[in-house]
Amino acid sequence: MVAAEDAGRTSDIAGKLGIEPGMVVQELGWDSDVDEAVRDAVEERSGDELLDEDAQEVIDVVLMWFREGDGDLVDALVDARGPLADNGVVWVLTPKTGRTGHLEPSEIAEAAPTAGLSQTSNVSVTDEWAGARLVAPKQGKARR
Repeated sequence: MVAAEDAGRTSDIAGKLGIEPGMVVQELGWDSDVDEAVRDAVEERSGDELLDEDAQEVIDVVLMWFREGDGDLVDALVDARGPLADNGVVWVLTPKTGRTGHLEPSEIAEAAPTAGLSQTSNVSVTDEWAGARLVAPKQGKARR
């Protein structure tokens, strides 16, 4: 029974992140503190392993683990945007308030437009990690 409960919990994580079967998912900022349940859920739902920063494919979703002290967030977001599909999503995953490496939500909100992205939502991914969903702004409507 525990396995069934765990499977439901991890698939819920992938659902929160909008992961669908067949999506190409890149992971940036991996370190020993990342939540393996998130990684496992995303790989299980997408049907493939997470790609690293050296991937050459067009990416549907970027999971960016980012902590205070990891460097410049704008630069990291610009790099993440490079291989992103037109309708791709960047999830900035940060430790929650009170956790080591916590990043203020305002820092993400300020960095996103500078990197050419718009923040659309925030989610509680796990007990330790929060996520901010960033997308490229929609292009203006076609001229008539």
